[in-house]
Amino acid sequence: QVQLVESGGGLVAAGGSLRLSCAASGSIFSISGMGWHRQAPGKQRELVATITSGGSTNYVDFAKGRFTISRDNAKSTVYLQMNSLKPEDTAVYYCNANIASSGMSYRYQNYWGQGTQVTVSS
Repeated sequence: QVQLVESGGGLVAAGGSLRLSCAASGSIFSISGMGWHRQAPGKQRELVATITSGGSTNYVDFAKGRFTISRDNAKSTVYLQMNSLKPEDTAVYYCNANIASSGMSYRYQNYWGQGTQVTVSS
């Protein structure tokens, strides 16, 4: 089995910071792209940021200048540093990754974590 597990969510005041972590585990052969999405109550899931295996990053407009995505390939972990948080950032944050594993005959599959709640108070 391959799993992604997020951590680091919680309650923070507006203007504060949080760092989310997402660790992949299981029979991992390699990981290509990784990213973060979020979903607020009553809204569709939306992209936040992505990062390639080589470290190239992309951000949605609302995340630029405030959020930073990074990864540690040795630990199969992706991070999301969130600064200057706003109440509208309140959402469940999900990590995802394209992973090739022995259990899936080394074919790349897209995996999602269970999500971690981020609540920003005004």
